[in-house]
Amino acid sequence: MSTTTTTTTKQGHPPGLYLLFATEMWERFSYYGMRAIFVLYLTQALLLDKNVATDDYYGSYTGLVYLTPLIGGYVSDRYWGNRRSILVGGLIMALGQLLMFISASFYQNFSVSHNVMLLGLLALIVGNGFFKPNISTMVGQLYPEGDSRRDSAYTIFYMGINLGAFFSPIICGFLGDTGNPADFRWGFLAACAGMVVSIITFELLKNKYLITPEGGAIGGTPEKVAQIEDNTPKRSISENIGWAIGALVLAVAFFYGANIDLIGSFIFSLSIIAPLYIILDKSLNREEKERISVIYIAAFFVIAFWAAFEQAGTSLTFFADEQTDRVVFGKEIPASAFNSINAIFIVLLAPIISIIWVQLAKKGLEPASPAKQAFGLLFLSIGYLVIAFGVKDLNPNVKVSIMWLTSLYFLHTIGELCLSPISLSMVNKLAPPRFAALLMGVWFLSTAAANKLSGTLGALYPDEKLIAAGKIPSIFGFQITNLYEFFMVFVVFAGVASLCLFLLSFRMKKMMHGRG
Repeated sequence: MSTTTTTTTKQGHPPGLYLLFATEMWERFSYYGMRAIFVLYLTQALLLDKNVATDDYYGSYTGLVYLTPLIGGYVSDRYWGNRRSILVGGLIMALGQLLMFISASFYQNFSVSHNVMLLGLLALIVGNGFFKPNISTMVGQLYPEGDSRRDSAYTIFYMGINLGAFFSPIICGFLGDTGNPADFRWGFLAACAGMVVSIITFELLKNKYLITPEGGAIGGTPEKVAQIEDNTPKRSISENIGWAIGALVLAVAFFYGANIDLIGSFIFSLSIIAPLYIILDKSLNREEKERISVIYIAAFFVIAFWAAFEQAGTSLTFFADEQTDRVVFGKEIPASAFNSINAIFIVLLAPIISIIWVQLAKKGLEPASPAKQAFGLLFLSIGYLVIAFGVKDLNPNVKVSIMWLTSLYFLHTIGELCLSPISLSMVNKLAPPRFAALLMGVWFLSTAAANKLSGTLGALYPDEKLIAAGKIPSIFGFQITNLYEFFMVFVVFAGVASLCLFLLSFRMKKMMHGRG
């Protein structure tokens, strides 16, 4: 490498980062725009009960969305490469959003609308599986091994995610969440347009900007991975069949033994089997296994974070719709628009949090990645504690100030910045190259389990009509009869997880072998 090239790479980030930034921004516009109006569409257009909409539909959909990256990562690592996987995934997701538009166009015919919606959700789930793990992996591939800019790169990339998440609920909510069920289709169509822009941006510029520091293309067919695998032990067909049977048996056990629904049983089964399948691979040495173990331990606790955080799409949207005074300067803000608050804070706070980590690093005080994740859980718990006191003894007919929900999102955003971009960078640094996209898929698998759990927990949201009918939600024998009790569930849930992860972080730091 020439001196000029080295100096350039040290001074700033490669242009490819900003292409991935833009591609992910428009894909996230599509995802979060659809998510912002999804439960409202289910309850206001298709007239489903809240508990059915949150658990059976929202929880299952968002859970499966983060499950399929495991499959997409496997296909990419071994056959397609990142570029082809992103293109195929993007096209399928665009089709999915188009089907959601068609579904909403026929909302008065429940049978037609419902069936088309299921096809749309399926397309979104499959497409995301190919798109999500590969674009996240490509960020790290832009930098040489050990480059200190990688954490910063993921923070910039994460800002792209949240820039899309900021304006998509506003636009899709403005178009779809109007009070007229017929208008939901326009919100879904806007989400479709965002996905199309993402694909076009990536395809037009990928060959020019997605290159290594040496100038070689990244994200192509994984020839190097194939060469590595030629020199390492391979699993036989019978072994792979055995693992598949194990996953099926475990899913059946969840379904019948733990009374978990079919989709949840499938997600939780793979959340156990897939990590074991990777870490027991014979090609891994001791150090690689310890580094992968850190990913798994962190993923387990991060489930608690996302299960509570993702209430933004269900219970917190219901809270914004029913219990929050949304009138600002004489105009009522759509409930779906509240999904943008977190993204606003991300864009504002990300540079500040990044500077804090840099300053702490200069003084030798920067926490290891697992400790940062523990702080993320702590801020999440505090956010729910604040709103729990805001709604204590609240009459169901009284609406609270918009500041309570804003304060919750502010604290949750700090927690997210302590956890999410750090996690993406951590997985990229700790994963052996031949398992890079697959382990990113495993990381998103923990998010799948969290989202499914989020739907289950969201179904605990106290509905006055159901409570009056004697259908009182409960967890571990504890009945949820009001909003204070509901939010305190998340205070305890996230708080305990934070403490446990912090205590484990010291041992995990040693297992990272200097890569944290």
